[in-house]
Amino acid sequence: MSRKAKNAIGTTIRVIVLVFFFLLVVLPIYWIVITSFKTSGEILDVNNLTFFPKTFTWQNYTDLFEQFNYGVLLKNSLLVSVASALVVTVFSMLGGYSLARYKFNGKQAVVLFFLITQMIPGILVIIPLYIIFSKMGLINTHIGLFIYYVTVNLPFCVITMRSFFERIPITLEEAARVDGCTKMQSLFKIVFPIMFPGIVSVFVFGFIGAWNELIAGSIFISTPEMWTIPVGLKTLIGKYNVEWGLLMAGGVMALLPTALMFAAMQKFIVEGMTAGAVKE
Repeated sequence: MSRKAKNAIGTTIRVIVLVFFFLLVVLPIYWIVITSFKTSGEILDVNNLTFFPKTFTWQNYTDLFEQFNYGVLLKNSLLVSVASALVVTVFSMLGGYSLARYKFNGKQAVVLFFLITQMIPGILVIIPLYIIFSKMGLINTHIGLFIYYVTVNLPFCVITMRSFFERIPITLEEAARVDGCTKMQSLFKIVFPIMFPGIVSVFVFGFIGAWNELIAGSIFISTPEMWTIPVGLKTLIGKYNVEWGLLMAGGVMALLPTALMFAAMQKFIVEGMTAGAVKE
């Protein structure tokens, strides 16, 4: 077999694999979207599956906001997710810079501890935290949920931010100091602007970690007025019945904020993932 034929076969195989994984990701999302615009009768008619709505309807979205009170769920999720992501980002910047630039006793132990926490399933800390939160009066409050999200997402974000800082030559800060900048000025005028893609990546990770979380929200929050989107959508799945139309419409509405975020910040996220390929 000639070299050209081998290259053609290799290219064909790669294309087939990429198309397969593309469909694996896109088809479920497509099915959620089209199902959200179908009537209940069409959704439940399993003998006649349709890949496009026979009767296009907005009723599922109307019921989602009017009967299911989706606006409250959206407000709660945005409040907790944005607040926890901001705090995680700020603490990650401080912790990551300290681990990257300073030498102190126990530094490696701290890094090892953060790494070990990533091997422990988050579900294991929920029961101890529930006991602590109950004694502090934080059960069924957004503050308790906020503390949990910060606690779970912070170790990974600190390690990630540390790697970003390590890829920035320290000579940049030294040059800024020579030019008369203070430590804080060199950070805010030199380091953080260069770090912006990494900061955006950490914020997005913290936001997604809180936005999609279900188990802790189900355990720490009990009243409908305090539910987040994943907890609220879970209630649509009953023992004998599932509100498929509302569930699919809620899934689409839950996807929109993250999709818009990735669309707006895609450039920075990609730069953050690949930043610092050249290290001093």
